[in-house]
Amino acid sequence: MELLKLVTVKEAKEIIEKNISFKPGIEKISILNSLGRILAKDIYAPENVPDFRKSTVDGYAVISSDVFGASESLPAILKLVGEVKIGTEPTLDIMPGECMYVPTGGMLPESADTVVMIEYTEKLDDETILVNKPAAPFQNIIEIGEDVKKGELILKKGTKLRPYEIGVLSSLGILEVEVYKKVKVGIISTGDEIVDPKEKINKGQVRDINSYLLYSLCLEEGAEPVLYGIVKDDYEKLREKLQAAISECDLVLMSGGSSAGNKDETLKVISSFKNSNIFIHGVAIRPGKPTIVGKAGDKFIFGLPGHPLACAVIFKTLVIHYLDRIRNFEREEYPVECRFAVNYHKAEGRAEFLPVSIKEAEGKLIAYPTYYESGLISRFAKSFGYVYIEKELEGISEGQIVKVYKF
Repeated sequence: MELLKLVTVKEAKEIIEKNISFKPGIEKISILNSLGRILAKDIYAPENVPDFRKSTVDGYAVISSDVFGASESLPAILKLVGEVKIGTEPTLDIMPGECMYVPTGGMLPESADTVVMIEYTEKLDDETILVNKPAAPFQNIIEIGEDVKKGELILKKGTKLRPYEIGVLSSLGILEVEVYKKVKVGIISTGDEIVDPKEKINKGQVRDINSYLLYSLCLEEGAEPVLYGIVKDDYEKLREKLQAAISECDLVLMSGGSSAGNKDETLKVISSFKNSNIFIHGVAIRPGKPTIVGKAGDKFIFGLPGHPLACAVIFKTLVIHYLDRIRNFEREEYPVECRFAVNYHKAEGRAEFLPVSIKEAEGKLIAYPTYYESGLISRFAKSFGYVYIEKELEGISEGQIVKVYKF
């Protein structure tokens, strides 16, 4: 079968977006179970937060005009008419010349427009408070709706819920949310040399890394991974396993068997299904060049390289891009800026994801390349993240500032 020409990472992402037809379902769940899930609908505030004016300090609620010009030498003298209990509504209001004690978070009496911190007051007797510092209108006060206004869009569709968003939801009395159902991802490892980690290995064999790597990466992304085991380089057995994964899952990841070798069956197997299509066979990236992307019906199938690092790189660049698009999730990444430790020359004509470790030296962060060879995983595990080197660049110079993206 004639191979498709290599595409750039950008072109690969555009091809994936153009061919998406699958839409994950939506389910309503408790916010207690929503950590890491992605909202399927916009959420608007049903009420103001707070729904009452409250103090941000311990002090005395006053009318600001009563304390204008107050100082230690000429304090304002106010009558103490009561106190506000935390979590309760004031039982009376204040008049000019009066004040009321209010704790942090306490509700203000209606006429009060500012709060004087207790540190700037002196209690002369049970009914008299001396204020020795002025307080401007609305000082030390949170107004109604200052945190969240009723009707305000507080969380957009596609938001990944963190503990902070969940806290906002609970503050509004929203205890259930509609989220996208977890994408069910079938994982198949291929190769005559691959054996289950539970088995004893013989010379020439290697334990399965990619099934466990991909399983964990799927969990990290909020997907539901399903392991379909190891399949030897046998067309019929691979097709049978892929058929099961396609029928039971929303997305299939196959590692190994994506290069141009005579025994690699992935391309032929994907092409054998009705309504199948191969969009990509080869990406101009290192590591990860022998990558296949196709579909059977509306189910995407990714043929990932057998090299664990290349497998992870393609997951991080293309599989995650697909997951983000179908769940309307806009990913934000904040790289760490470092100085590069050495001169590094990359291969021509391909973008490169270079694993690096980071060390601090004389107050500066230094990125050291974690050199890798096919099949080696330990160096990958020692890496903090990666530097992305554009296709057009020849490499990185020693001392050059680079952006390191965390794995």
